[in-house]
Amino acid sequence: MKGEKNIFLTDQSGLSKNTNKILSKNIPYKFFYWGPLLCVLKLKPSDLKKCAKFCSKKSSFVNETLAGNIKNEHYVSTYEYYKIMNPYLEAFRHSFKQWYGGHLTKPIRVVKAWVNFMVEGEYNPPHIHINCDFSSVLFVKIPENLKKENKKFLGTGGGPGSISFTYGEVQPYSLSARDIFPEEGDLFIFPATLTHFVAPFMSKEERISVSANFKFE
Repeated sequence: MKGEKNIFLTDQSGLSKNTNKILSKNIPYKFFYWGPLLCVLKLKPSDLKKCAKFCSKKSSFVNETLAGNIKNEHYVSTYEYYKIMNPYLEAFRHSFKQWYGGHLTKPIRVVKAWVNFMVEGEYNPPHIHINCDFSSVLFVKIPENLKKENKKFLGTGGGPGSISFTYGEVQPYSLSARDIFPEEGDLFIFPATLTHFVAPFMSKEERISVSANFKFE
């Protein structure tokens, strides 16, 4: 059945002593993949450097089409971005099949790409993307002071500079949100209608990320 995964109790890590006693019986169980796909890929350092080179404040502003409270948001060449992303999109196809149980056979086209130069106090409120199938964000540069600021955070949630994804209702025993503090080179790909937001930070440095929208055509 699609979305179904058969598992056997053979891994003893994290299991109680009572659970360990029944491992030899090889009792099968199953679980179902549920909700949207949140795929995270890691760019090679050489590809990340290529992306950093076309992140420029000299290109046209894209702010009027976006939800973010970020001063410097600029267009990126979809052609240049696709050239770098192509092998990673093939890996995404594999994750798509693993999650949804069906092949993604249509070509993937980058319909829009832009760079975000995020500084102290700026943020992206909860939002979705339109006129596309999947969206993405690549974290190109994360300042050391921001890493330290997030590490010191003692509250709930992902903390300063984190990216959060929410889906469905908040219910007991249900995972409805993911809060992640990204690393440089992390590429998140997710359904365009999956609500997401980025928390502000107070470090007086600049974080750089590249966002892009994809269509299956």
